[in-house]
Amino acid sequence: MDGKQFGDKVLANIAKVIVGKKETARLLLTALLADGHVLLEDVPGTGKTKLAKTLAKSIRADFSRIQFTPDLLPSDVTGINVYDRQKNQFVLRKGPVFTNILLADEINRATPRTQAGLLECMEERQVTIDGGTYIPGKPFFVIATQNPVETTGTFPLPEAQTDRFMMRLSMGLPDKAEELAILEKYMEKEPLHELESVLTLEELAQARAEAGKVFVHKCVQEYMIDIIGATRKGEQMIMGVSPRGSLALLRCAKAYAYLDGRTYVSPDDIKALAVPVLAHRIVLGYGMGSADGAGKLVENIISSTPVPTEEFKK
Repeated sequence: MDGKQFGDKVLANIAKVIVGKKETARLLLTALLADGHVLLEDVPGTGKTKLAKTLAKSIRADFSRIQFTPDLLPSDVTGINVYDRQKNQFVLRKGPVFTNILLADEINRATPRTQAGLLECMEERQVTIDGGTYIPGKPFFVIATQNPVETTGTFPLPEAQTDRFMMRLSMGLPDKAEELAILEKYMEKEPLHELESVLTLEELAQARAEAGKVFVHKCVQEYMIDIIGATRKGEQMIMGVSPRGSLALLRCAKAYAYLDGRTYVSPDDIKALAVPVLAHRIVLGYGMGSADGAGKLVENIISSTPVPTEEFKK
């Protein structure tokens, strides 16, 4: 099974539940292949949680969900050692992070202390509890959701944690045809309940390995660096994209090309991924806006950066 067959198989399964949003689903799968995490940001009711559950159910893997609330503690996320009287010793009660796919629902409703409890898990792929180190799961993929409009009772994610997400995606509202299709699909049943897995962890691991072998020409690497370097310049910028962002763009580009059935990365892959991978890593000055402003800035950089015209194949 090549990359295109792999992607088509999973995306077709997701389409059984999610109407439209094909590119969003493809980007979500790209992040999974690239061993990153995704922040789904949009208003309530657009299908963020359902998309996350659908992807998780399409893979025969362990799945956990955390509903973030202001009273959630870090130990509720990672786990805690509990004294067992019968054994006369402390026993680890594992938290929801000990899984393969973790849905962190409304992550911005938890306090910064609890949000930080995910940092080590997301970046280091390990959990430290009372001095002991544990592996949460392999693979370990976090899909976090948040509502960017409502601010009452929320705690905005700090830049340090936002940067841990490989991509920030938005679902967007459906058009008339899509909404009619949603009504028809959900008229008599809930498609998610009947969804079957189409992918095993072994197949996912193999796909990840194959995606990692995708060739990236030197001129395409330089094109990436030119775009990223431009985010570090300008009076409106407080902070541009770090080297972590450069590596994230590289891994995503290879996975994106793999899903297209190619063995090499093209400049079009970089253009398609630049906004979701880079925009949330940029900090703009006061009055320049946040997500929308950074996204438009990246689009302007792409339009003004010369595109290489060399042969991209190996």
